[in-house]
Amino acid sequence: MKDSRTVVDLDFGELPIDGVWIDGHIAQFDRANGKLNVHLQKAAKKGTRFVIAIAYHGAPKDGLILTSDKDGKPSATGDNWPDRVHNWIPCLDHPSAKATVTFTVTAPAKDLVVANGKLDQVKNDSPTTRTWTYTEGVPIPAYCMVIAAGEYAKSEPASSAVTPLAYYVPQSDAKFATQGFAAAAPSLKFYSETIAPYPYEKLALIVGKTRFGGMENSSAIVFPPTLLGPRDGPQRMSRAFNINQSLEEVVAHEIAHQWFGDSVTESTWSDLWLSEGFATYFAGLVLEKYDGEDSFRAYMKRGADAYFAFEKNIRIPIHDTETEDLFKLLNQNNYEKGAWVLHMLRGQLGDDAFFRGLKIYYNAHKESTASSDDLRSALEKASGQD
Repeated sequence: MKDSRTVVDLDFGELPIDGVWIDGHIAQFDRANGKLNVHLQKAAKKGTRFVIAIAYHGAPKDGLILTSDKDGKPSATGDNWPDRVHNWIPCLDHPSAKATVTFTVTAPAKDLVVANGKLDQVKNDSPTTRTWTYTEGVPIPAYCMVIAAGEYAKSEPASSAVTPLAYYVPQSDAKFATQGFAAAAPSLKFYSETIAPYPYEKLALIVGKTRFGGMENSSAIVFPPTLLGPRDGPQRMSRAFNINQSLEEVVAHEIAHQWFGDSVTESTWSDLWLSEGFATYFAGLVLEKYDGEDSFRAYMKRGADAYFAFEKNIRIPIHDTETEDLFKLLNQNNYEKGAWVLHMLRGQLGDDAFFRGLKIYYNAHKESTASSDDLRSALEKASGQD
């Protein structure tokens, strides 16, 4: 039957499955080659809606990191990039498969829980446990779907931001959080005024566990344990950068992803520069706005130096169909060169057409996906140039 299927093939890891149901009825399933194949009782046409429920248990080998925080307290942190979420959530583990998500998490009563979206309720189940429910109401990519739980110290900025903003850090970092995340509120304000209103219900900045230097999960960004605390110098490393990044730059970079990467998501991994190049450039624009032209020029110069060192060994286009290992996409081609391509376009088109084109691009693809051709079309529309 054309445009119909009898199997829904989900990406899923190795956790034991207790049962699968379709609209409340027991369903047949099998597992092969990293897929959970759910068999429908009859062929479903495109557009048919039904609910698949999957019960499973166990400790995932990746994706949801179960470990201790820097104070030695038990914690759980989602860390999914690029395609590791299927280790703990059955899903379509690809950036183009965006969806809304609700998390209901039962944790020890002493823990705080944070996840994507707004907090719907916290329920005291017993003297020792509480259940938290968060709902993200707009579609987000699967790799950005996370929870974090631990004995956090929670704080908020002294002045209000454009969206509810809160910091979740280990207890030993509590006194550093407000100063360490000082760039968050100004970055949110600048991006909201430059591109569009903030796309989610809140923003939580979390010090947890990541494989990289920071992960831009929608409305729940996670930073590494080394981000805050006593500093032996002004520098911190950000994900995939070979150059040192100041704390301000790291925070601004991850927040920029809320617009570019999370709301407007690259339709294929080949266009990762639409996420990482944008976040790298917009972190520089925050420096230009608040620290001045000299700071911005120095930032871009460091990026150029890093890219030219990279391209001595490998030369690939920023629309990269050649690199198949997704982890190897975290390179200066997608970050620094992507930022410089945007800076070049700004110089060629002028600020007015450039930023108007980015607004057109964002508004046309927010809560959805985009390609390099989509960006080109938006800039052509804004500038009148081919």
